[in-house]
Amino acid sequence: MELHFLKFLESIHSPILDKLMIFITSLGNGGLFWIALGLILLFQKNKDSKRKALNLFLSLIIFSLVGLVILKPIIGRPRPFIVEAFNLLIKPPMGYSFPSGHTGSSFAAAFTIYYYNKKQGLLALVLAALIGFSRMYLSVHYPTDVLAGLVLGGLSSLVATKIINNKYKKTTS
Repeated sequence: MELHFLKFLESIHSPILDKLMIFITSLGNGGLFWIALGLILLFQKNKDSKRKALNLFLSLIIFSLVGLVILKPIIGRPRPFIVEAFNLLIKPPMGYSFPSGHTGSSFAAAFTIYYYNKKQGLLALVLAALIGFSRMYLSVHYPTDVLAGLVLGGLSSLVATKIINNKYKKTTS
């Protein structure tokens, strides 16, 4: 079923969409976009920005440990292009497929941003969703990989937010 969906996405490829999806997916490479955003927040003079940055970094760390270090090797799911022939538009990623690291890190950061600022958070969530979609469009992840990334990213953000809030309650009381 998932391979059929990916084959459908491959059938709608077009030069403009291809370039757009390659660009969007590149924003999720290594979580660098979200790390850069966190660094910008960290170096602002506003105390709330520092707190948001620490929360964002902790969300990314939690997702990376759970999703990439623990789950990916345990589950060991081969990527779609290994199971079936796809016309890859990007260099084949290494490693396993489940969960999607691009999607998980993007949603971990986006949910954290949403917690602090709903308007900015909605934009971040849209970008995270586009990054997740791009991974399927480019045939490097199954829909369930992306869904798992979304859920794990959201849970990582929730856990990080609780930790950061508890830390700040202790230091302000």
